[in-house]
Amino acid sequence: MTVKVLVCDDQALVRTGLAKLLAATEDFEVVGEAPNGSVAVDLALQLRPDVVLMDLRMPVLGGIEATARIRATGAAQVLVVTTFGADDYVLDALRAGAGGFLLKDALPEELRTAVRAVARGDCYLDPAVARGIVDAAVRRGRGSRSTSRALGRLTARERVVLQLVASGLTNREIAEELVVSEATVKSHVGHLFTKLDVRDRVQAVVFAYEAGLAGPDDPGSA
Repeated sequence: MTVKVLVCDDQALVRTGLAKLLAATEDFEVVGEAPNGSVAVDLALQLRPDVVLMDLRMPVLGGIEATARIRATGAAQVLVVTTFGADDYVLDALRAGAGGFLLKDALPEELRTAVRAVARGDCYLDPAVARGIVDAAVRRGRGSRSTSRALGRLTARERVVLQLVASGLTNREIAEELVVSEATVKSHVGHLFTKLDVRDRVQAVVFAYEAGLAGPDDPGSA
């Protein structure tokens, strides 16, 4: 399957470099480029790419708001590509609906892997800065009444599934771990999204960190 990509970055050299790198790969098609978030939103609606590579700090419209608008329309998945380490700013982008994030100094193959993962609807968190994302999530969630209330709506099995999702396991791997069908896991995950009021696996992972159900020392955690 060819993955259609829209590249959004206010730095022309970075934008062109990312576009050329992906265009040279057989299973990618770069359908457009945008110099800011406002143009990215418009092009996402027009071109319907599979993934938007989104910078964060841009003029006119920043990456967080652009991500929220794109995800609200369902026009595309979003992969944040940033120059700086994880902090609350990047966490906000994930909560806005981004499917993951990657540093701009990542290797080309890491970029390709991240784009493919986000295109499938999976979560991709750059391991170089994942600890910062976790720490920011924990700081926000510690003592939060809304987090505690949402967690209280989950059944014991749903909590286990949430922990496994936060560990980076796919539905198939969770099914093998719990010795149930993949359809059953898919049902549990759907219930999680509804009860926690999250859009996707990335936001579910962030919630798990906030609730203290996952952490950077857990096996397989992002």
